[in-house]
Amino acid sequence: MNRRTRFSGILIKRSSLFFNYSFLSTAIESFQQPHNLITCIASLQASAHHKNLAKGKEIHSYMLLNGFLNFPLSVTSLINMYSKCNQMSHALSIFNEPTREINVFCFNGIISGFITNGFPEEGFEFYQKMRDEGVVPDKFTFPCAIKGCLDVFEIKKIHGLLFKFGLELDVFIGSALVNCYLKFGLMEHAQVAFEEFPTRDVVLWNAMVNGYAQIGQFEMVLKTFRRMKDEGIVPSRFTVTGVLSVFAVTGELDNGRIIHGFAMKIGYDSCVAVTNSLIDMYGKCKCVEDALEIFEMMSQKDIFSWNSIISVHEQCGDYDGNLRPFDRMLGAGIQPDLITVTIVLPACSHLAALMHGREIHRYMIVSGLEKDGKDVDDVLLKNAVMDMYAKCGSMRDAHLVFERMCNKDVASWNIMIMGYGMHGYGKEALEMFSRMCEVRLKPDEITFIGVLSACSHAGFVRQGRNFLAQMKSKYDVAPTIEHYTCVIDMLGRAGQLNEAYELALTMPIEANPVVWRAFLAACRLHKHAVLAEVAANRVFELEPEHCGSYVLMSNVYGAIGRYEEVSEVRHSMRQQNVRKTPGCSWIELKNGVHVFVSTDRAHPVAYSIYAGLNSLTACLREYGYVPDV
Repeated sequence: MNRRTRFSGILIKRSSLFFNYSFLSTAIESFQQPHNLITCIASLQASAHHKNLAKGKEIHSYMLLNGFLNFPLSVTSLINMYSKCNQMSHALSIFNEPTREINVFCFNGIISGFITNGFPEEGFEFYQKMRDEGVVPDKFTFPCAIKGCLDVFEIKKIHGLLFKFGLELDVFIGSALVNCYLKFGLMEHAQVAFEEFPTRDVVLWNAMVNGYAQIGQFEMVLKTFRRMKDEGIVPSRFTVTGVLSVFAVTGELDNGRIIHGFAMKIGYDSCVAVTNSLIDMYGKCKCVEDALEIFEMMSQKDIFSWNSIISVHEQCGDYDGNLRPFDRMLGAGIQPDLITVTIVLPACSHLAALMHGREIHRYMIVSGLEKDGKDVDDVLLKNAVMDMYAKCGSMRDAHLVFERMCNKDVASWNIMIMGYGMHGYGKEALEMFSRMCEVRLKPDEITFIGVLSACSHAGFVRQGRNFLAQMKSKYDVAPTIEHYTCVIDMLGRAGQLNEAYELALTMPIEANPVVWRAFLAACRLHKHAVLAEVAANRVFELEPEHCGSYVLMSNVYGAIGRYEEVSEVRHSMRQQNVRKTPGCSWIELKNGVHVFVSTDRAHPVAYSIYAGLNSLTACLREYGYVPDV
């Protein structure tokens, strides 16, 4: 059921006011003193501001028993309170009560409620209903109606109406109008509307600055910002956040620092919205230390602050650093939102942090984040959860999520196929592919990478060859370099080195360094020095700075006892100034993820760890174990 159907159903069917007498009596008892209408209205406004639904319902009950609901201001205040508390069905119950007169204020409240809660289509439907019923809109109606416009024709109609009602020079309406024109990419219309105002305040300028930023017109953002300063308009906090968003995208660190200095000079650096934008800007410019310094200096942090600093680590590929502020966020009592989850889940996938991933999934279920607001599974979010479980090695959990999904797209099937293949469950991966074809979902390039990779890890050479041959003819998917790499890896793992070498030479796409490294790894596995030298020479020609090829070749020579060649390879690395990237591993325990780099002694209990490792190695040596170095 879509949103239109759901809310239209509420319009047709009047809901009861969901109160019973026991709740009413409890509510009345909670009031220690008699309340008059003005006090009730003020209390409703406070409940709306603090999103205190329980208190708002108590006041609603008191007003119902004392006959305060016959006043238009009471109805408007109740609609506003329920809207601000994200209870649009309750707001509609108040609005649809047939005994009450519906005026422009009620319409304004319900339209604003839908727009604020992310239902622009429903909000605009009520604006049209308002016009159909002959209720005359006012200057508070149009800003919300404009935000709900979903096509250019409607926004132009409203622009025309403004002249009819004498509101064409209202700056608040003008700000919404300019922003809406820019949202649709109508820059000339926005500029004309902007220039029509004889007096332009900072809100109107911000509409231009932020509107241009949202559609990627960064030069126009800076041009408007400079013109704003030339005309003596003092930029507001929202101007600063708009300009900072430009420098975050373009990576202009020096200009970002200038705006940072301006914000400090004018006193905006204590504003949470500005500091959040600064964190985002420094993070996207890869200045992690600056972003962290600003974050730690903040006296107040909201959910956007935490999301920004978590995202900074994610953008720099520091997945361990990604989880640390997330743990701090939970410790501070801040509840994650959808953005937090989408940032942190990939970090759990990269670190194989299964316990963290399960904790996040548990929170998603309890808080209802798995739904997209229409009681339908959020496919993208479910896919992220599945991917996390698959990469953490828990295919059982991934399978449970997959089977419980109401809607599955191609990516859902691909994740399961890739997951099974990655962990050596070749049979299950191919069964999943067969099921995908049975439900008439067309495989794509990613699907076949998963299928061929599964064949490679499971040793299904014949099936892998058949899939490669049938990709174009049967499934209309043209093989790419990635598919040929999978097949070469499959043949190499199976010991068919000559066939793999032949395919690398004859495939219709020129082999890249990844192909030759896959073949080189197979030569190392089977200790075939001759073909290894051929593959290594190809890689050295194409990518001489990559350390992996030198290491693989050195291991090949070492495995067959050609230690002089090992020395030559290492000497060549020094000549080419190629350095081996240190090995890195990590383990997840109850108190977090512990990361270790080769020869790392930085861990607080490093002495005990190495003592235990040496003890284990000594025990293994007693049974004839020889370390592979």
